[in-house]
Parts: sequence; C-alpha cells; structure tokens
Amino acid sequence: MILKINEVVQKCNLSRATIYKKVKEGTFPKQIKLSERSSGWLESEVNDWIESRVKEREESPEVA
Repeated sequence: MILKINEVVQKCNLSRATIYKKVKEGTFPKQIKLSERSSGWLESEVNDWIESRVKEREESPEVA
C-alpha cells in the first residue's frame, strides 16, 4: 500500500518538514514519484522505519 504525506505524518507523528528533512538526510525512507505532482511512501518501509526506532530504544542503555 502507498501512503500519501498526510498519512505518513499521522502514522509517524512527525511534521511534514521533519519527514522531508529526514528523507534528505537519508534517515527516513524515500518517497516514490507517482506522477508529476504526486508522491507517496511504501507503507512497509514506513512500518520498518518505525520498528527500527522501537528496536533502537530497546537496545540503548537506560538513562538514569
């Protein structure tokens, strides 16, 4: 399934600007060009990104 930006914003709880910044930095999945003025993200890649954040939290030492 392909998610549009508003769905990605809702799913990740990040702003549009933050999502695009992270894409540019290479720390968030790149969008897929659907047409001249439309793009979207693969839901599976967004879900994998979220899961990697959870794993990262679980693997990091707790801060006292």
